[in-house]
Amino acid sequence: MSESKIQKKFLDLYYKQGYRIVGKNQHSAVKICRWTKESLRHNRFCFKEKWYGVESHRCLQCTVSLSCLNRCIYCWRTFHPFERGMDIKKIDEPSGIIDELIRTQRLLLTGFKGNIKVDKKKWKEAQNPTNAALSLIGDSILYPKISELLEEFHKRGFSTFLVTKGTSPEKLKTLEVEPTNLYISLCVPDKETYMRVDHPLVKDGWKRMNESLELMKSFSCRTVIRLTLVKGLNMKDPEKYAKLILKAEPDFLEPKGFVRVGESQKRLPMESMPFHEEIVDFARKLSKFTCYEIKDEFKPSRVVLLGK
Repeated sequence: MSESKIQKKFLDLYYKQGYRIVGKNQHSAVKICRWTKESLRHNRFCFKEKWYGVESHRCLQCTVSLSCLNRCIYCWRTFHPFERGMDIKKIDEPSGIIDELIRTQRLLLTGFKGNIKVDKKKWKEAQNPTNAALSLIGDSILYPKISELLEEFHKRGFSTFLVTKGTSPEKLKTLEVEPTNLYISLCVPDKETYMRVDHPLVKDGWKRMNESLELMKSFSCRTVIRLTLVKGLNMKDPEKYAKLILKAEPDFLEPKGFVRVGESQKRLPMESMPFHEEIVDFARKLSKFTCYEIKDEFKPSRVVLLGK
């Protein structure tokens, strides 16, 4: 099958799943977050609003890189079919990407205006998002102009959440502009589990991730380690997680329960989803082996916040 046909197949699949690919070179995407919808329809908000001051109805859930260097078994997203990475000669400019992401988000929000359940004041505010969650799909740190993109977002009054798997420490090392929140997704306690769960596309993925953890403490922005926990897979050995966490010295930890949606349904059974109480129990164990204490929890998302 030709490259163009494969690309068309995946573009159609992304569209059906609610994604909208933006930009001439098709390496960026936006999708309305569940919590943006909840905020508009039911005045409910996500943990980012509760803990970090992000208004759920004004959050831009997006990516500037559909590529990722991992194929995590628990991932609910659709993997991009190409493994060669992004062609640095064919990328869209930061300002243009942001314009297109906002324009496309507005189009996706159009239908909410006529919904009688939607708060009209919030709907109007949602037309001008104030936070960019660079966490939708892929790994946005792979975008060659990520520093310029963060700077442009900040110039426009946005806060930014940059989420990475930590497989590209060289990108972290050369990041000239820090995000508001830097997340590293740490979802394994050891190398054996890493190879079995994260399926890195690079041979030295475990080494790279450890290098990224070492770099995290050098950042002055808010830093967070996210643990997506799957029963029977990586929800184990809290003392090993603790050693990796202490290496990074993040401001906060977010152990969060795996949700069996999207493509993950093809790879993992329903029993893989932990109950919120099990996440809280695991958080207590993490607290025991680290200097972090439980600060709060958010049951709708099965997530716990730990801080120093």
